[in-house]
Amino acid sequence: MLSGTELALAGLAAVAAGLINALAGGGTLVSFPTLIAMGIPPVVANITNTVALCPGYLGGALAQRTDLRGQQRRLLILIPAAIIGGVAGGALLLLIDEHTFTVLVPFMILMAAVLLAVQDRVKIWISSHTGSGERDADGCRRAILPVGIAAVYGGYFGPGLSVIILAVLGLFIDDNLTRLNALKQCISLAVNVAAAVFFLFTGLVIWPLALVMAAGALIGGAAGGTIAGKIDPGRLRWAIVAIGIIVGIIFLVRL
Repeated sequence: MLSGTELALAGLAAVAAGLINALAGGGTLVSFPTLIAMGIPPVVANITNTVALCPGYLGGALAQRTDLRGQQRRLLILIPAAIIGGVAGGALLLLIDEHTFTVLVPFMILMAAVLLAVQDRVKIWISSHTGSGERDADGCRRAILPVGIAAVYGGYFGPGLSVIILAVLGLFIDDNLTRLNALKQCISLAVNVAAAVFFLFTGLVIWPLALVMAAGALIGGAAGGTIAGKIDPGRLRWAIVAIGIIVGIIFLVRL
């Protein structure tokens, strides 16, 4: 039975995660370790965290809906791969024993921190290698498998997924960064919704936590949109990278 203090702590972590995701990305590096610190088993914590933070991805996708104009065909091609990969990743999480997942957690957290650290470099690289979007018919089809593989990772764990998907899109689709970022938001949303819906039927979601955290993530996301111009997202990102590295090392030492 969760105490009021534990629910409040999880809610505050979700507010922070929603705020961080809105400003710089990487909010899961705060919310997931918080659940682990509360004594929740890693697989259950991961599942609950995925379900709880899912609404935040919808907000990100809606915020960039104007940049999706003319990209309906891309969505029709890539969203099925995102959904299938998200469900496959969720199934993989349940098939692999919890000890293996626990061993992998510190390495995945460290990888997510590294991905967050190189996010700006990925965006710069994509900006220098993209163009008008007029020649991406074949490229979009070639992106199906890489997007699906990234989605499997997203359904299995998730942090750093957005950077991976953005890099994949930049490799295969010729368009500007703003439009690719909007496409990335929708694909990330599809992956997380697919995994979350799959997890709903596992019986492993801690619903009091999930509901409190979902509300917190929405509040944090809305706050992030309000103060976006007042906080340097670059400095915030590096702070989250540092937290991710510290948490990953702590988890590694505890193995």
